Amino acid sequence: MLRYRGRELGQGEVTFVRELIADNPQASRRALSAKLSRAWGWVQPNGQLRDMVCRSLMLALERAGQIELPPARRRPPNPLARRVRPAPVEIDRTAVRGSLDDLGRLDFRQVRRTGEEALCNSLIEQHHYLGYTQPVGEQLKYLVYAGNRPLACFAWSSAPRHVGPRDRYIAWSPEARRRNIRLVAYNPRFLILPWVEVRHLASHLLGHMMRVLSADWERVYGHPIYFAETFVEPERYRGTCYRAANWVMLGRTTGRGKDDRTHRPNRTLKEVLGYALSRRFREFLGR
Repeated sequence: MLRYRGRELGQGEVTFVRELIADNPQASRRALSAKLSRAWGWVQPNGQLRDMVCRSLMLALERAGQIELPPARRRPPNPLARRVRPAPVEIDRTAVRGSLDDLGRLDFRQVRRTGEEALCNSLIEQHHYLGYTQPVGEQLKYLVYAGNRPLACFAWSSAPRHVGPRDRYIAWSPEARRRNIRLVAYNPRFLILPWVEVRHLASHLLGHMMRVLSADWERVYGHPIYFAETFVEPERYRGTCYRAANWVMLGRTTGRGKDDRTHRPNRTLKEVLGYALSRRFREFLGR
């Protein structure tokens, strides 16, 4: 019995994959993974095939000696290994000061897969202390404007699979976590541009962000978000704006990372903060 991403595969499933390969001798690995995804109904909430998941499964079966895949026809370059850093952009850096009322109506623009995404990436690369890192999995990005001037950037992505303080706070089972982790969003970057000095702006932006995130996510990916989380390095920051926006301190990470084999801390300990986007989040996430 093989278990892959929460699904148990018996001999019948392995035999099915073998027969799929035998019945399509001219098919590439990509084509076979798409066929398997359709046959098993492995699709994303937005209807897109999970063919990459099926391809990873077939590779795991081949490594286990259960199947024999056709030779790889091409090996595309790994974009993460040779990722070009976002290019600098020149924008108006005149100081923005005053009160929230002075800013007028703020415009939140979801810029993922738009012409403004490069601007968002570049501003984070230039002005966030961690720089820009490509988010993983499902992701949204936002630029916040006052008039025609950008003030802030948000990046959101799929949540890490294992976060102890979050998992204990939600109180979901391992099976429910594997099934519903896609309903949790992670905030890896939040940037207010350094020449913007407006009291209470950060918590104000976070409050508005929480009101639009789930609906935007559902428009793009076909499912809502019920819980949001972020990490704060306590040696640098207190997470004051998150706390002011009613985010909850859930605990601290162990500092061991997802691939830990030594059970010893090997990275900075971080505080985990979370925000429930529905009063019934435990019910929805625990199904």
